[in-house]
Amino acid sequence: MKVFEIQNGFGLDHVAMAEREVPVPGPGEVLVKMRAVSLNSRDLGVIDGFYYPDLKFPLIPVSDGVGVVVATGEGATKFRKGDRVCATFSQRWISGDPTREWLDGLLGGPLDGMLAEYAVLHEDGLVRVPEHLTDAEAAALPCAGVTAWQAVVTEGRVKAGDVVVVQGTGGVSLFALQFAKLHGASVIVTSSSDEKLSRAMRLGADYGINYRKTPEWDRAVLEWTNGRGADHVVDVGGASTLNRSISACRFGGRVSLVGLLSGAEVKDFRLVPAFQKRIRLQGINVGNRDMFEAMNRAIALNQMRPVIDRTFPFEQAVEALRYLAKGSHIGKICIVF
Repeated sequence: MKVFEIQNGFGLDHVAMAEREVPVPGPGEVLVKMRAVSLNSRDLGVIDGFYYPDLKFPLIPVSDGVGVVVATGEGATKFRKGDRVCATFSQRWISGDPTREWLDGLLGGPLDGMLAEYAVLHEDGLVRVPEHLTDAEAAALPCAGVTAWQAVVTEGRVKAGDVVVVQGTGGVSLFALQFAKLHGASVIVTSSSDEKLSRAMRLGADYGINYRKTPEWDRAVLEWTNGRGADHVVDVGGASTLNRSISACRFGGRVSLVGLLSGAEVKDFRLVPAFQKRIRLQGINVGNRDMFEAMNRAIALNQMRPVIDRTFPFEQAVEALRYLAKGSHIGKICIVF
């Protein structure tokens, strides 16, 4: 089978196509013929050596994908041939709170990922996907979708009448926008692009703020909410956005820490506003299988569709990763087989 591997060094120049044997499912395992994968910023972090500087090569990158069950191992009874399934990001986090062991079961690093024609996975690490979704749309669910679901629904408990701030128009952000609207919330979107804000408004956003034109976007949130502030901010920026996220919140509000697109270390973090306003800071680490299945039920019931920016053929996987690195996309970038 054809796969893409990170070979002998970090960086996209070291990602290349290779040949491997089609894996054979063992006890409790399932062989999946891949149909599509979707890309996340974490994939670039693995390829560039940010997450695993001691990574053992070669490694198949990319954590998210959808495929069809073509064979099952001894004792595997959860799925049948022909079932369309997605793998959970952490193969070892099924329900409840995460444990230290969950970090050892992450696809696309440290475990081989999904950028391959076939993959063998334990049946406990798979979920069925909503039937109405295309393969590309289904591939978008495991990381971006579940992250947004945990932030907005499982931990965020967003309800009708809440105000939610979503940063940017990437995969997690647009899922968060869609889930917040499903629950009756008003949504404010921030972006550096008026064009992207216009797209977010068409998806249901109630207000858009261009943070290039309005650097103090937290004040704009306060003005739009008549001084009250947002109930919830989904923070994907990290270093450069956290202080303003806290400022934009109401007293007793919540900030979901989702990403670190502007860096992992917050300099000059202002503790006093967080104390004064009794802000709840919640780290979000994608989610478990139970969250994934609950999200899929909501998506199916509402016939919701993930936002796909662009798809690439499998042979152009490296070009797709380079396109992701440019940061010009809206929603998800997918690779189809």
